[in-house]
Amino acid sequence: MTTDTAAHSESPSFPAATRVVSYLRVSTGKQAESELSIPDQRRQIERYCAARGWTMVEDYVEPGSSATDDRRPAFQAMIDAALARPPAFNVILVHSFSRFFRDQFQFERYARKLAKNGVQIVSITQDMGDSPMGTMLRQIVTLFDEYQSKENAKHTLRAMCENARQGYWNGARPPIGYRIVEVGKRGAKVKKALEIDPLHIETVRLIYRLAREGAGDSGPMGLKTIVCFLNERGIRTRNGGRWGKGAVHHILTSTTYIGQHRFNRRDHRTGQKKAEPEHAIMAVPPLIPEDEFHEVQRLLRARSPAMMPPRAVGGKTLLTGICFCAACGGAMTLRTGTSSAARSYRYYTCSTRAQQGPTGCKGVTLRMEKLDDAAIGFLTAGLLTSERLEPLMTPLLVHRDVWADRRRTHVAELRERAADAEAKLRRLYEAVENGMLAAADRMFRERVTELGAIRDQAEADAERIAARGLR
Repeated sequence: MTTDTAAHSESPSFPAATRVVSYLRVSTGKQAESELSIPDQRRQIERYCAARGWTMVEDYVEPGSSATDDRRPAFQAMIDAALARPPAFNVILVHSFSRFFRDQFQFERYARKLAKNGVQIVSITQDMGDSPMGTMLRQIVTLFDEYQSKENAKHTLRAMCENARQGYWNGARPPIGYRIVEVGKRGAKVKKALEIDPLHIETVRLIYRLAREGAGDSGPMGLKTIVCFLNERGIRTRNGGRWGKGAVHHILTSTTYIGQHRFNRRDHRTGQKKAEPEHAIMAVPPLIPEDEFHEVQRLLRARSPAMMPPRAVGGKTLLTGICFCAACGGAMTLRTGTSSAARSYRYYTCSTRAQQGPTGCKGVTLRMEKLDDAAIGFLTAGLLTSERLEPLMTPLLVHRDVWADRRRTHVAELRERAADAEAKLRRLYEAVENGMLAAADRMFRERVTELGAIRDQAEADAERIAARGLR
């Protein structure tokens, strides 16, 4: 469907004083940086205008943006100017219709809106005129552009999935605890992978320890408690910001940290989750043992409102959700009352009787402290005996000792890490003093900063753990 720029016998007739704008777009940032496509589009459009005596009003340039949707700043600015009354121009010039849109429905929608305001879209390489035949040909071309775009996207995604399965990073920012490294070349293409980032590895491991064990005698922590713990102690995110529940939850549920980074988990346009067979598993160095990861998943599920309603487990009423009327099976709900001496009382009463009266249920009403004491007394006499508690507590005591040994080992590792970083810093300083290394060298400064951060983070983690006690 492509024609030479000189072929315009079917072109719509415009006066010589026609005012036009150009819309120049390339699909990727790499194309924009190479300065190949946009300058060439501009030169061809300028020649096209000069041959017709048209006045170029403005260029709208979109470097590295897809034409499958309208989320393009320059595109939106151009449309706003074109829909002004009266518009400052009456023609939008593009190299080809695919530069304007690669979605046939959206192309036609915008084309009709612009036409109502006296603005037309003209392609210098697909000049089909404004006759009914030309309109039909344009619709066929834009439909083919949409099909080609989807096919290209499908093949690109397939190649990226295979790249991930081979252990190579496809781009974007790596998860916290990892950094990107170059691992080789295939032709002119540099292949990259993930390696452990020593600056943030301990932060990730700390979050998992808090979720599994807590701090001190707190026991396993929930998301909000972990967030407060990190922020109160000045442990910042990779960007130096404060932690939020979403970031902590993502770390605790990402299989990346057990060595299985999942690519192609969501549709990039809709955000919808994809079926697990569509995921591409990329092998990365693990940060967390698998058994610890699965234990954290179990704890997160146990805290989920879908598994246990928060009002039932967090309410101040002892028997909420577990006490029911013997007569009708309805839940026993809380009621309050006041005596003649202005004393307040709390009662358990049948919810059916409370709502429907005695005709609904003849269930009884009981003082809260009386029923609570009876339940506690039963548990104490029947369950909390020394014969029952000893076999229950023995594994817990053993686990506590194992946990304490693990913490001592971890503190020793952190202090060893800090001492190793300090020794490396001293050797670097000695090299500068002996004239073997320039203090202004960029790599020297970066290495000093990195070692200093490792030392300070390890010392701080060791002090925090030691301050909580190892018992």
